[in-house]
Amino acid sequence: MNKSYLQVQKRFFGFGLFLLIGAYYSNQACIANSRKVKFFATHQAPPETPLISLEKNVLLVGLKPYLGKETINDNVSPALKLLSNGRNLILKDADGIIRKAKEITIGWRAQQLKNPKIFARNTIGPFASFESAERMANDLKDKGIESTIAHPLDWEVWVSDDIEIPVSIRSTYQKIKVSKTVSPYLVGNSGKIALKGPISLQAPDGLRWGKGIYLGPFSIQSDAYGSWTLVEHVPIERYLNGVVPHEIGASSPESALAAQAVLARTWALANSHRFKVDGYNLCSDTQCQVYKNPSKATQKIKTAIKKTAGKILIWNQKPINTVYHATNGGVMASVDEAWSTNQVPYLQMRLDGPKQWTSTVDLPLSNEKYLKSFLFSKSEAFGSDHPLFRWQRTLEASQISKQLNQAQKGSSSFYPNKIKVVMRGRSGRVTSLKIDGKTGSEIFLKLDDIRRVLRQLPSTLFVVKEIKEGKWLFSGGGFGHGAGMSQSGAIDLAKNGWTTKQILSHYYPKTKYGFLP
Repeated sequence: MNKSYLQVQKRFFGFGLFLLIGAYYSNQACIANSRKVKFFATHQAPPETPLISLEKNVLLVGLKPYLGKETINDNVSPALKLLSNGRNLILKDADGIIRKAKEITIGWRAQQLKNPKIFARNTIGPFASFESAERMANDLKDKGIESTIAHPLDWEVWVSDDIEIPVSIRSTYQKIKVSKTVSPYLVGNSGKIALKGPISLQAPDGLRWGKGIYLGPFSIQSDAYGSWTLVEHVPIERYLNGVVPHEIGASSPESALAAQAVLARTWALANSHRFKVDGYNLCSDTQCQVYKNPSKATQKIKTAIKKTAGKILIWNQKPINTVYHATNGGVMASVDEAWSTNQVPYLQMRLDGPKQWTSTVDLPLSNEKYLKSFLFSKSEAFGSDHPLFRWQRTLEASQISKQLNQAQKGSSSFYPNKIKVVMRGRSGRVTSLKIDGKTGSEIFLKLDDIRRVLRQLPSTLFVVKEIKEGKWLFSGGGFGHGAGMSQSGAIDLAKNGWTTKQILSHYYPKTKYGFLP
């Protein structure tokens, strides 16, 4: 990597990580009926703690969040069991307690606070994705309102309780009394030894976690909700070992693997603020990029990563948000068809196939007649051999009712009677879906909320028809949001001799491929 790139990385990740000793609302939580004049913090401010890794360009990745959360409600919380892959693990807490062993177990207990803490905030959400929550936060910022993006269960936006939220934005005022805190303890032969965070963990031969081996080092730190997180401090190039094969498949052609490495690296940089409120950068599940078992990266994977080392996609002197997905069904989505966010020139609606095929497709696909022809005709699109390139799903009223009521956190009274597409984007993807209830009520699902609620649908590129009373057939194409690179398309292009740079230019036109200036 060149020097300027490292300087930018230092700015991204810094030399400090945050420990947030907050508490999430529990059975002690109460929602006030009226606002108090006194100002309360939305959550406790994070103290700075030293970065435990000596390497540069380190990402803080949450391997296991919400540890100990059950104890807040007086339930038993599963212990954190840490197992070495060889030599002893070395655990050290903030008070200097040290434990060296091949197996270390940390338990959790709730402790009563002598002086309960009060937090208050205006909460906006839930949102189906970080992208939609960030759009709301940016809209508030344009109005001069500062906010915090959090992920207690779903994505939420928190605003200080002394700030008036515009009437057009639906929010809930919450006043939270926290009388307990979750504390970790070391399980040993001599009993329970109280630990104080932040807790550091070294694993000389790696930590066995899940079905993988992670090199670390690690920290165990509190979050904004009263629980704790196991965090790995991993250099970004090593992080890619655990992302690339799980996102696109280890057997993919080399140029497709290299393209995925560039996207994963760029995405990590552009999203390093994703879990800022909890003191780390990224998670390890599908709310971020899937990151698991980096020790299983093959030489082919490592070569693809090394060949592109330090390279990213840039637009307006910044790393772009390199969203990607499994298959787009033959048509790329504009980013605002996937999330409530602003359009960008490199994520626009385009057909994804050879020119002789694209010239035969009638546009725009927001026209339902054109869309049906597109979905039900033979396609020559890139990546059309993917099993979810075309799909059908049948949903019954009882299923939809259950999922709607769970998502709305309401009673089970809503029962669907009709389903109608209200609006589509130019790529044909549904951006607004209306569901009428039998009692005359109606629910609108928009953008990424459609798949958040109707989880059986692989994408929002579909047509729907009632096949009998209380049963609907969804016929569609693609798997994922459809914006950015289609992984099945990239594999197809790589097999046909396309280079990494050509694949990236195809899916992210108008961007620059190189080092961050």
